[in-house]
Amino acid sequence: MWDYTDKVKQLYMNPKNVGRIDDANAVAEVGSIVCGDALKLYLKIDDKNIIRDAKFETFGCGSAIASSSALTEMIIGKTVEEAEKITNRDIADYLGGLPEEKMHCSVMGNEALEKAIKVWRGEKVTDHADVEGEIVCHCFGVTENLIRDVIRENNLKTVEQVTNYTKAGGACGSCIPKIEDILNEMAGEAGTAEKKPAERKPLTNIKRMQLVEETIANIIRPMLQKDGGDIELIDVDGRNVHVGLRGQCVNCRVSDVTLKNLVEAKLREFVEEDITVLEVKP
Repeated sequence: MWDYTDKVKQLYMNPKNVGRIDDANAVAEVGSIVCGDALKLYLKIDDKNIIRDAKFETFGCGSAIASSSALTEMIIGKTVEEAEKITNRDIADYLGGLPEEKMHCSVMGNEALEKAIKVWRGEKVTDHADVEGEIVCHCFGVTENLIRDVIRENNLKTVEQVTNYTKAGGACGSCIPKIEDILNEMAGEAGTAEKKPAERKPLTNIKRMQLVEETIANIIRPMLQKDGGDIELIDVDGRNVHVGLRGQCVNCRVSDVTLKNLVEAKLREFVEEDITVLEVKP
């Protein structure tokens, strides 16, 4: 389990500036619910280029909520020119730091701000969740431009770091060679980028069960219930998690995909990387 600062916990439990601005003159949406994190940012900018109000709607983990809340607090009262100098590292620093595996949440906030300012200026923006550019990671829709920007701004050196900051390479892994090429090109070096996996402390059985229950209750179940489905935790046997699909999920033709791409993927993200989800038929 990651070590969060008190500021992150505070803004996760009691986020500031949640909601929408009906008369906003700059609105931007980044991320995707399908990929696990999404953010919609609303700005109200006056005729003196001052951001008078900022609100957000987000879907994601506690770090995503805290990062979005922090961003709005940081930009309210600033001019557009001052706000656009804010980087994802500034957002993380405002929170007292984020675990490396959660830095993509601060990047998402920075993306939303950049896109909202472009909208306000009347510049052309794509409908895609990320900034313009060739898509490198199709699993999470991450573009080459975004990867290059994040590498440059955060002085990243390894594929693992790029994954932590953008999610690129964190699913099927087919884009990892391309990420390596980008890293090597930007570093001016030939060779393979370091891919040493992050080490986490082993979980006890009790802690594993607790995290599985929390992830299902707070992350997975709300996603399924949006489409009339539900899920029941049956048992946790070591790293095997037995669940039963309920509601509209019972007869769904893509239930296997739901179990693999949603349930198992989320448990691997928030609990342990080698968890296996097994369905118990009703």
